[in-house]
Amino acid sequence: MLNSYFKLDQHGTTVRTEILAGVTTFLTMAYIILVNPLILGDAGMDKGAVFVATCIAAAIGSALMGLYANYPIAQAPGMGLNAFFTYGVVLGMGYPWQTALGAVFISGICFIVISVLPVREWIINAIPRSLKMATSAGIGFFLAIIAMKNAGLVVDDPATLVALGDVTSWPVILAVAGLILIAALDALKVPGAIIIGILAATAAGIVLGVSEFQGVARMPPSLGPTLFALDIGAALDAALFGIIFAFLFTDLFDTAGTLMGVAHRAGLLDKEGKLPRLRRALIADSVATTAGALVGTSSVTSYIESAAGVKAGGRTGLTAVTVAILFLAALFLSPLADTVPGYATAPALLFVACIMAQGITEIDWSDVTEYVPAVILALTMPFSFSIADGLAAGFITYAAIKLVSGRFSEAKPAVLVLAALFIAKFAWLGA
Repeated sequence: MLNSYFKLDQHGTTVRTEILAGVTTFLTMAYIILVNPLILGDAGMDKGAVFVATCIAAAIGSALMGLYANYPIAQAPGMGLNAFFTYGVVLGMGYPWQTALGAVFISGICFIVISVLPVREWIINAIPRSLKMATSAGIGFFLAIIAMKNAGLVVDDPATLVALGDVTSWPVILAVAGLILIAALDALKVPGAIIIGILAATAAGIVLGVSEFQGVARMPPSLGPTLFALDIGAALDAALFGIIFAFLFTDLFDTAGTLMGVAHRAGLLDKEGKLPRLRRALIADSVATTAGALVGTSSVTSYIESAAGVKAGGRTGLTAVTVAILFLAALFLSPLADTVPGYATAPALLFVACIMAQGITEIDWSDVTEYVPAVILALTMPFSFSIADGLAAGFITYAAIKLVSGRFSEAKPAVLVLAALFIAKFAWLGA
């Protein structure tokens, strides 16, 4: 039955290989069940409920990708998007987390519409590659400053805005040591490097008396505090257009990039270099985002860590289904999530930030009309503490430079429309 449904023979794989690949992928991305509750907890959400919502959303998304699209790509709440949810929308702009969840839900609905209609390729192809790469890098920089703040490595300073923290304190030392361990294990190709680094920093903190051990396993916490708590009505306010667009844009292009990258490594692209069943894959991602908002977590997206499972031999949706089952099993590990402190997850955030920052190298540095808007976009995200404002700065700058330099025809209609909408948003609603 499995062979027939997932076409294992056609892809040259076996049930055993697919399951082992699923375990490998899960180990590389399991850090999200520890990190996400801490980040969304800062927004005032119940950490226990977020832990359950994270596992459920990841299981739904991964199962959909496996059963509906038949791809070995796992999904879970996205890093960067969760940080924007908490530090950009809730703490930065002052919106209740219920409203932020409503914005995530609306972005998911918009994503479904785009995925179903033929405009998806038009939108994906219309955005300049330089801005796509800068978005990835900018989110990386955004994560980096959050990670260093959580670790105590940087602190606020009235004269210089930021300054170096107390580098002799145990939280800072353990965070730095955790980052070194994660990077070293990744260099040695050790599966689960990030989760190992988090657990090692946590264990060291417990031994040193910096944090307390809460246990490993018990029955899952209640999902009640976040289940169906989203406020869709409040999120329909015109002032939240930029926020909804930021969620949608980031999720759409992050997913598209991950799908193409992982599929290329797995040899799943067709002769023309296109991804078969792209519509199904995008629908799986968008439905997972809406489901995640309903249970109580930020946007769900496809994980580049799925490449680890592909490297282990995963070629079909059975790999993703295995990941889904493991996320459901992880529901019983909530005490472990409660044990992990912020300084232990900070190195994971910083490591992911370093991976995402690689996008800056793929910008066209020979064309000033391309790299200036891209750099502005990437730098505005961390310095304004907002992904939405970073996107706005990038699109507006791109259109303006192309216009003034006499190369307006190079800016595609979709870019011009988005730039105009962002300008209108700032003019009428402010930052």
